[in-house]
Amino acid sequence: MSLTEKEIPKDYIRRIDKALHYIEEHLHQELSLAEVAEVAHYSPFHFHRIFKAITNETLNSYINRKRIEKTASVLMRRKGTMITELAMEYGFNSNSSFTRAFKKFYGMSPTEFRKLSPGKYSKICKTESKNGQKDSLFEEYICNIDNHKNWIKMNAKVEVKQMPGFNLAYITHIGDKGLDKAFEKLIKWAGPKGLMEKPDLKLATVYYDSFKVTDSNKVRMSACIILDEEVETEEEVGLTSMEGGKCIVARFEIGISEFEKSWSSLFIWMNENGYRKADRYPFEIYHNNFNEHPEKKFIVDMCIPVE
Repeated sequence: MSLTEKEIPKDYIRRIDKALHYIEEHLHQELSLAEVAEVAHYSPFHFHRIFKAITNETLNSYINRKRIEKTASVLMRRKGTMITELAMEYGFNSNSSFTRAFKKFYGMSPTEFRKLSPGKYSKICKTESKNGQKDSLFEEYICNIDNHKNWIKMNAKVEVKQMPGFNLAYITHIGDKGLDKAFEKLIKWAGPKGLMEKPDLKLATVYYDSFKVTDSNKVRMSACIILDEEVETEEEVGLTSMEGGKCIVARFEIGISEFEKSWSSLFIWMNENGYRKADRYPFEIYHNNFNEHPEKKFIVDMCIPVE
């Protein structure tokens, strides 16, 4: 018997969220059902059922997907990484088993994926095929690159700077739709605590997955409030912290439909300027209530941690 969203107690969501964070931090090692269930304080039997009800995946499917997506992310960022070493690092028994799993997931081998991944062709102006015809795929790619570079130039102020660490109250959300509902729940929780009355209050979104390598309906993110004091949480609201460090920070004033283009443009700016993404999570910090903006726009900092 499966649980519907309305039947899932909020405490279940919070405990499964602890398991998701644990998995993220231990992808390099063996992860058993019993071990992860213990983190969430469930028996393996109940954990398996509740985990699938909340994530729509079995634990093994989720862990395998996260490992493959992690390797894809590394292949995109680190061109010199040996595929065999990467396979061993993320728990695959052999290069062949890793290649089979990767190809089943992305429809191509790790080697092919690395050749096609964004960034490699960002400085190519034109190419020609063997018969002398212009390669329309490359032309389309370069046109797209130029459009994104122009978007950044016209719509953002970009800086590279040290960002401080900060504490967060958050609600986890999975999928590219419905994040506004998570913020509504978070604001409803924060209201009685007086947090929403603070003049310097900032809301944020943290992205734990990349839309480049994860299906949009499985991307995990958190709706957050940046805290300047200790608070007690309950039900599905959790507490976490973001590590400070060097970031590319771009200030945009954009509509809700322009977020995807702005993020894509910022990652292209990163590649064009020779920066490499660090193994930390990208995030957004909001500086206004878009409903109060005359054009319903967000004033937002998009932040990419870099090495």
